[in-house]
Amino acid sequence: MSTFDRLADLPLRVDGYTLEGLHAEVSSGFTRLSTVVHLEGAGAEGLGEDVVYESVDHVALQEAGPTLPLAGDYSLGEFCERIDQLDLFPVPPQRGQVSRLYRRWTFHSAALDLALRQAGRSLHDALDRPARSVAFVVSLRLGEPATLEPVRSRLDAYPALRFKLDATNSWTPELIAGLVDTGAVDSIDFKALYKGTIVDVQPDPELYRRVIDAFPHAWLEDPDVVTPETTRELADVHDRITWDAPIHSIADIEALPFPPRMVNLKPSRIGGLRELCATYDYCAAHGIGAYGGGQFELGPGRGQAQYLASLFHADAPNDLAPVGYHQPHPGPGLPDSPLGPTPSPTGFRWGAEG
Repeated sequence: MSTFDRLADLPLRVDGYTLEGLHAEVSSGFTRLSTVVHLEGAGAEGLGEDVVYESVDHVALQEAGPTLPLAGDYSLGEFCERIDQLDLFPVPPQRGQVSRLYRRWTFHSAALDLALRQAGRSLHDALDRPARSVAFVVSLRLGEPATLEPVRSRLDAYPALRFKLDATNSWTPELIAGLVDTGAVDSIDFKALYKGTIVDVQPDPELYRRVIDAFPHAWLEDPDVVTPETTRELADVHDRITWDAPIHSIADIEALPFPPRMVNLKPSRIGGLRELCATYDYCAAHGIGAYGGGQFELGPGRGQAQYLASLFHADAPNDLAPVGYHQPHPGPGLPDSPLGPTPSPTGFRWGAEG
């Protein structure tokens, strides 16, 4: 039985929904907005978090209010199909299709939570999979010009932390040597596949060579494998290359320039429950490793991504650190990796959101 087939027939009653806006200052230097959808039915509530990045899209959604015609009785699969037929944006999104995927996942995840709660079941029970402790890394950019301070300050407070770091053009040999000395770097993100965003990085073959040599055991995420100069630097390390930004579907995995050992599966970027389940099944069938990634979630979306990681790739370097680590100066009392399993007794929630 496929993963989605274990969920599709769950009965679902929807009476309506409400919207809740969240915001926070995060370590990448911008104000993050997100919107929580509270899907209501039969005295229960399901939660999903919209992680569209453009603030104007959240403002438009919240100002329009709950206008979608969703009330009715469905199976979970039927409700997801209903969502896929609707335009979820009161005005066209700033970034087109990827934002539509994010918002579609919002409603699919809220419906999964609600259907499970109405059935009195947990996600791990429905999928017949154990909820395991989740390993995580802290994803950081080191400022401009880059310094060791963001890593050092976190290691001073949490010595066991592991990191995924954005390699930028201001990384010097001295900075790289300092990072090597920490022994705490699991992944390097080259951000070569982002265009027109605040996180774009211009590919630099000299930087690639320094990073490849300095971190021989680190994963190398989203490098430039098109430009001849960087392609040559990467020729002998294809087994260390992972992919994040281009992965929205199984077709995207199949279209990669060479078969991957590992991919970053972000539920919101896959954008649909059926599609996400099929991607998990595809990777398992083809021996492709997976890890989870976050989208600067501020509410239940982070816990839901951690829950999925606990079921499908608990031991991987999941970019799913508790949100407190993304504050400019994380405070005391944050949990270490791995996160102990904390699924809700019913529904699709993890930790404090249970």
